[in-house]
Amino acid sequence: MNASHCPRCGQRNQCAQAESATPVSDCWCFGAAIDPALLDSLPPEQRNRACLCPRCAQGLAPLKPQAAAD
Repeated sequence: MNASHCPRCGQRNQCAQAESATPVSDCWCFGAAIDPALLDSLPPEQRNRACLCPRCAQGLAPLKPQAAAD
């Protein structure tokens, strides 16, 4: 699994932390309120591996079906 892709839809997750080799001080995901049920709906092997993209984090439908992320 690629940490820069959303585990729900496979799109880039736009996470500054995933894109940087060093710790970052700010990213959209740091302050995002994500429904725990949404995280629980992910397969166990995809949890705590990568951020959701902003669209999925809001609980919106993915733009396209989940694709295998490299």
